[in-house]
Amino acid sequence: MSDLQTFRKQKDEYFLDNPHSPLTAEHKATFGGLKYFPENDALNLDVAIERFPEGEMIQIQTNTGDVQSYERFGRFTFEIDGEPASLTVFVNQNGFFLPFVDSLAGKATYPAGRYLEPEPLADGRFHVDFNMAYNPYCAYSPHWSCPITPAENRLNVPVRAGEKIFEAH
Repeated sequence: MSDLQTFRKQKDEYFLDNPHSPLTAEHKATFGGLKYFPENDALNLDVAIERFPEGEMIQIQTNTGDVQSYERFGRFTFEIDGEPASLTVFVNQNGFFLPFVDSLAGKATYPAGRYLEPEPLADGRFHVDFNMAYNPYCAYSPHWSCPITPAENRLNVPVRAGEKIFEAH
């Protein structure tokens, strides 16, 4: 079993058994595991980030109407199936944050987007593995407050990696 498969299995166990799971009791009763795209090595990237001027803040609204403050850290460009794409990485007291929406949103992926936490590397680049893309907890229950993906991180290309849309049974 690969590291990614092990992680996914452990996440399913957490969602099913942990009292802090975002699933409702009703969802847990029929939960058969989260759905994922197959592992996509082409979307496991080490990227150079073009830094923004330090201190450039943005207010990101949540699905519940709250607002969260983030610094616009930097932007990176990459290719998906030969198509150019770019995304902004944000940062706050909790660390680096990469929300994004792809062209599959509402069909194969969660309509409001998915999240990643890019990892800084020793050489100044960042590790961004789209296979680890996950749905925010508000995808499972309206009791969670989740940042809404800013317009600058809405892609016109499909990201066939990571978690798929949650379908309660």
